Amino acid sequence: MVRVGVLAVQGDFIEHSHALERVGLESVEIRLPEELESVDGLIIPGGESTTIVQLIDIYKFRDSLKAKSSKGFPIWGTCAGMIVMASELTDKRPDPLQLMDIVVTRNAFGRQVDSFEADISVSGIDDGPFRAVFIRAPIVTKVGKQVEVLSKLDNGNAVAVRQKNLLATAFHPELTSDSRMHLLFAKMIEDST
Repeated sequence: MVRVGVLAVQGDFIEHSHALERVGLESVEIRLPEELESVDGLIIPGGESTTIVQLIDIYKFRDSLKAKSSKGFPIWGTCAGMIVMASELTDKRPDPLQLMDIVVTRNAFGRQVDSFEADISVSGIDDGPFRAVFIRAPIVTKVGKQVEVLSKLDNGNAVAVRQKNLLATAFHPELTSDSRMHLLFAKMIEDST
């Protein structure tokens, strides 16, 4: 059985665990770098990106995540997780892990009151549009040559991207009952093993 780790230092990791369990996948909360060895892939959840990066550094995850991702270990970042995975931010902080060749703008749509939902098409998932929840969401403003844009909003902003074993979404699939994004990540994990 596929074991999916969820980085459980801050943010909505419990919601991801529940979403994984709904589709029959084993979910493991990850709080220390050595626990990464017990899982087949990792989700970096939404939350507060500066705090998540600070905790990644306090608990010494940075080098482990960079090494594992370069060897094909699947990682999916949602919302703040997308910010954490970026190669560069348009803001001065936090210091991202530079896992994906993307430039990201934090809080691209404004404050909490500007949060919204939208039906989007996502390459790689079938059965119609995905209802995406955007909460103080980032956008991808630039992608590298190896990055595939999986979804854009009507205004052209990229909100889901993939680079080999890495996936990043600006929205929160774990806050809906639609499991297709979690199943897409599970397939990425299965294909990598």
